Amino acid sequence: MEQMHSVVGGGGLRLNVGEWGNPQGPCILFVHGWSQTYMTWLKQLDGALAEKYRLVAFDLRGHGMSEAPREQAAYTDSRLWAEDVNAVIESLSLTQPLLVGWSYAGLVITDYLRRYGDGSVAGVNFVGAAVVLNEQALGPLIGPGFFEIFARATGGDLEESIDAMREFVDRCFAAKLSRKDYERTLCWNMTVRPDVRASLAARDLDASDVLRALKKPVLVTQGMQDETVLPAMAELIQSCCPHATVSWYEESAHGPFIEQAERFNQELDEFASFAAARGAA
Repeated sequence: MEQMHSVVGGGGLRLNVGEWGNPQGPCILFVHGWSQTYMTWLKQLDGALAEKYRLVAFDLRGHGMSEAPREQAAYTDSRLWAEDVNAVIESLSLTQPLLVGWSYAGLVITDYLRRYGDGSVAGVNFVGAAVVLNEQALGPLIGPGFFEIFARATGGDLEESIDAMREFVDRCFAAKLSRKDYERTLCWNMTVRPDVRASLAARDLDASDVLRALKKPVLVTQGMQDETVLPAMAELIQSCCPHATVSWYEESAHGPFIEQAERFNQELDEFASFAAARGAA
């Protein structure tokens, strides 16, 4: 049964948090990406995983139904992002949750790990996830699916912003979405203000050191056709975390958990069970 919660995150900001599934099962905490909402994960939240796991997903600050401050500083302070994740874990009493993060969520999760360590989590599944954000990453690690639409998606022209986000959604997926899925995806992308999208990118981050210190199990899920966060980013994560397992999706782009949801959910189930068993040992 779905339950919605209001959680106070970093700096007193209100976060919109949802909970699904088996309240007695191992915990999985889903973190979405740039200009998305918790609804990103509906193919995970509404499926068979809910029979076995306690599933939690939340809207990042500035996204969905969470509060969206105007000031840029609300989005550029790594401490605030870390406190948001920690607030969800503590407020909902999540015991050793497995963190699953898509795209920009790689940065949010490593913000959390940098401040709090990995002692309170079972492991991490990086899904098409960015762990470096700076000018040097544009091209080698972050692809044209992001940087070619960024200026239009963050400017003051509404028509340009809408068209940029339409292009962004199209380029995220190698497989054509159903009309329902496409329309819903575009709609939740457009709930995020252009200034918030811009502020999220106004950071200079490299989480390589955090990854090298990560001891818990790591799964990297990466679409081979991804032109938003390039496969080279997954290779970087693996180089920093030699114990990580990489699952390559040859037919997917930036959204393997949507494009090949059945395979993704099965692999997530296997990884979550492994991480939970290792934590209990």
